[in-house]
Amino acid sequence: MCLAVPGKVLSLHERDGTMMSVVDFGGVHKDVCVQYIPDIAPGDYVIVHVGFALQRLDEQSALRTLAEFEHLGVLNEEFGDGFARAAAQAGLDDPRATQPPENPEVRS
Repeated sequence: MCLAVPGKVLSLHERDGTMMSVVDFGGVHKDVCVQYIPDIAPGDYVIVHVGFALQRLDEQSALRTLAEFEHLGVLNEEFGDGFARAAAQAGLDDPRATQPPENPEVRS
């Protein structure tokens, strides 16, 4: 599922001539393009979709939406481990969770 998720701008930086930001989504930090909101500042809240900040949002609305997303499990779905989730949906174990034997027998 692709959602527009509110997040808090933590810092701003330029990358290859494009304004970028580190945005906090309820504890998950992601790099986001903020080029479409030229007067954005650290501490502001934005709505982000597929890595692009689309608009500014007031803090109360952002926090309320993040709390509801957390309650519904949407944040984990959106920002959690997609590989493990895909394996579980396919009825398979996460292959990264399986440890190889410490001393495998070598047979010729």
